[in-house]
Amino acid sequence: MGAPRPVFPRGAALWAFLLASLGGVAGQPLGAEPTCTAQPLARYSVTFTGKWSQASFPKQYPLFRPPAQWSSLLGAAHSSDYSLWRKDQYVSNGLREFAERGEAWALVREMEAAGERLQSVHGVFSAPAVPSGTGQTSAELEAHSRHSLVSFVVRIVPSPDWFVGVDSLDLCDRGSWREQVAVDLYPYDAGTDSGFTFSSPNFATVPQDTVTEITASSPSHPANSFYYPRLKALPPIARVVLVRLRQSPRAFSPPALGLGAGGNEIVDSLPDPETPLDCEVSLWSSWGLCAGPCGRPGAKSRTRYVRVRPANHGAPCPALEEEAPCDPDNCV
Repeated sequence: MGAPRPVFPRGAALWAFLLASLGGVAGQPLGAEPTCTAQPLARYSVTFTGKWSQASFPKQYPLFRPPAQWSSLLGAAHSSDYSLWRKDQYVSNGLREFAERGEAWALVREMEAAGERLQSVHGVFSAPAVPSGTGQTSAELEAHSRHSLVSFVVRIVPSPDWFVGVDSLDLCDRGSWREQVAVDLYPYDAGTDSGFTFSSPNFATVPQDTVTEITASSPSHPANSFYYPRLKALPPIARVVLVRLRQSPRAFSPPALGLGAGGNEIVDSLPDPETPLDCEVSLWSSWGLCAGPCGRPGAKSRTRYVRVRPANHGAPCPALEEEAPCDPDNCV
């Protein structure tokens, strides 16, 4: 007796079988509710505020060539099957160019291609660069119920490949659009350049690393520009606020790259928190020659120098010179 023949569903049951086999429509599991059921479109203002001041981040704070500043903001409204950047994952070639050199066009092309090919990006938006560490810039974006996530990046200038941003921030809360969202931002390393300091020369990370958050203790190296071992956590280096706009829906076109809707301005705000910075000194030099008259105890000395000067009531520098008794050298 042969094996039993498989029985396939017929008619309406066949369609249900096929839909279940394919996982529903457009990747949505059968019977699952849409991620966002709010009105199709919503418009938001995006206000980025730099909080990178010398008081908050005194260690190696860039004062010139170039001074502390922010690149243009570049982002997109997208669906869950797109990622501009993500912690513990590798960045794209476009984001690498942006994080290391501020070159945005390759990243723009990647986002546009994702919108055209996969329909996962609804629109690209940008805001102008900020010429100081504590400035402000703004833009507008349009979110769609099928593209309710927002991601963006802003490069820290100068830096090897450091940036701030948000990854897949959802503007929709099931059946309604969120009226306002505020997020504190902290520095990230793109994993493509091995520099420790703001002014480090270009030295590629081979093999490329994943995106990691820079903290007060990681990387755990005294040369790291964000290394503050006395702090449990870094203060926020920037902040972004997204506010839903109430104007009537209209035809929306993202602003041209570098020409955000709101422009930028210097922010007059509350004083920045002062981060104490302890003095850091070098290792001692070798002991010098022993000097002194024959037949009597001599003295030798060694020195060290200041690597990082204290700031904001941090620990003062210790003695930079030390003497010790010795027997005079070459005494006849």
